[in-house]
Amino acid sequence: MHIRLGKVMATLVLAALAGCGQPDWGLDHRGEPIAGETLQGRWKVVNYWAEWCGPCRTEIPELNALAASADDVLVLGVNFDGLTGQDLATAVEAMDIDFSVLQQNPAQQLGIERSAVLPVTYLIDGAGKVRETLVGEQTEAGIRARLAALE
Repeated sequence: MHIRLGKVMATLVLAALAGCGQPDWGLDHRGEPIAGETLQGRWKVVNYWAEWCGPCRTEIPELNALAASADDVLVLGVNFDGLTGQDLATAVEAMDIDFSVLQQNPAQQLGIERSAVLPVTYLIDGAGKVRETLVGEQTEAGIRARLAALE
């Protein structure tokens, strides 16, 4: 009986651990949850932007193109000024951003410091590790090249 109970407990522990993946990333600008399990195994391109940042405005179409064409890469935005709720949704619309923008800054979760410059983009591997920091305006081709070099 003790052996059977031990096997049952071991099975429950393993099942619980199997469900432990990346933590959830909160809600996006539409109020939709960004579940950690949907991010597992995928590259994430996390871009910090602000409405007042000229280079941010210039690179948004490049990030939109990357988000629309890459099935294995998820592009996520973060508003540098900490906008949330309707203010964030309004800014996303004004900037013509087509990818999800997080309502909560994932900096602590990613172990990154607040950048002193914008735009800044982080390339995060499928295990959730920040692999590279790209400072300044980026292009779709440039990000694809960096991802290919990191794989």
